[in-house]
Amino acid sequence: MGYDIERFVGYVNEGLLCSICRDVLEDPLQAPCEHAFCTACIHGWLVHHSNCPEDRQVIDVSLLRPLYRYMKNDLNRLQLHCRNREYGCEMVCSLESIDRHERECEYSQIPCSNAGCSVQVERRNLDGHLAVCEYRSRECPNGCGYTMLSAEDAQHNCVAELRTELELLRSEMICRVEEAKHEMESRLDSQRRHMVQKESILQNEIEELKSQMSRMMSDVRSLMAAERQHRQELEQAELEKREL
Repeated sequence: MGYDIERFVGYVNEGLLCSICRDVLEDPLQAPCEHAFCTACIHGWLVHHSNCPEDRQVIDVSLLRPLYRYMKNDLNRLQLHCRNREYGCEMVCSLESIDRHERECEYSQIPCSNAGCSVQVERRNLDGHLAVCEYRSRECPNGCGYTMLSAEDAQHNCVAELRTELELLRSEMICRVEEAKHEMESRLDSQRRHMVQKESILQNEIEELKSQMSRMMSDVRSLMAAERQHRQELEQAELEKREL
């Protein structure tokens, strides 16, 4: 939908009106036949039709283009009243800057920021409303640190709230201790498995070294036996030599 033509100051050219809603163009698009429409209007029209609502020429969403620059400039220069005029805003500004003004307008109706409050007030009156809102929150004046709504003041009990807070802290501490305990046990189990694995590897290496040492001792004994036999053969040969 476009901008209500009643909001505008002075004459508005016919070419700047939407061919569907007949209000001033908002976020405009133009068909090849040069008829202009609000984006929302023409998209809604093309859901059920396949032609221009003015001259019935066939059009498609893919054929729509932005408004000509000179028309866009003319559109942006139009002067109109703020939509909060009925609440007292007297601002008149260009269409190009109206959105920025209305986002910050002191007469805009905005919701109360307190959870649970459904009241809408003018932006300029928000601080005053927040000061008396029954859903406003504040800390307990007795120093217990509890944040309460004004409606809860009569039922608030510092001792009960502190006891509840203490129970929550105790439960949280127990949970953290249990988590730390489980984490330490998990680390110990992991280290224990690592040590057992390491011990098994070392044990296998020791057995392998023992096996190698046993083979070496066997080889040494064999060499010593061969050496004795060789010495005896030399002695026997020496005796035979002497006899000769």
